[in-house]
Amino acid sequence: MRRSERRGHRPVAALAGAALCAVLVAGCGIRTTSVPVDAGAAPSRVPCALHAEDVAAEAERGAPVQIYLVCASQLVTVDRAVQVEAAKSDRLQVATELLTELRRRPTAYEQQAGFSTDVPKALRVYGPGAGDAKEALRLSQQPEDLPAEALAQIVCTFAENEELAPGETVTLGGPGKYPARGYLCTAETKASPKAVPTLGSVGLP
Repeated sequence: MRRSERRGHRPVAALAGAALCAVLVAGCGIRTTSVPVDAGAAPSRVPCALHAEDVAAEAERGAPVQIYLVCASQLVTVDRAVQVEAAKSDRLQVATELLTELRRRPTAYEQQAGFSTDVPKALRVYGPGAGDAKEALRLSQQPEDLPAEALAQIVCTFAENEELAPGETVTLGGPGKYPARGYLCTAETKASPKAVPTLGSVGLP
């Protein structure tokens, strides 16, 4: 066969091959389309939950406590461990240990789960000042000057401890002569701490 004759058969073979491919695709139930399909980005998920092994590793550090961290714009409890037994320590020491945990940067696995803290690293807690009720605690910064979420974290974490929150009220003041006030950790505070700047505070006599 001459070269020119072989060239003449090639278009016919190409068309036959294309038809065969179309039949095979149709037989597999695949619909062909000329429009690119955009399925969108993969859905993001913030679980706000920790794996059991991570919680167990944290518990080995000391006595178990619970603190409130921020996750998905809410307050969520996280298990931590401190070096003192809450039942055997004075209330200021307990408050100091809890505040230290709130100030501490979340661990790698807590960050992966979406947890963060707004409590300033330089914040400190002290006992009651002159004229304060015995259950009062003074912070090194005026409570209302703190970020709303930070104050919510402190109030709700302290409220979990009966020694720090008799009657479920956390009494906090700042470094100045302003009177200490009572704060309540409410369901609204936990659900939307940033939107509740007063944090359910109640005036004390």
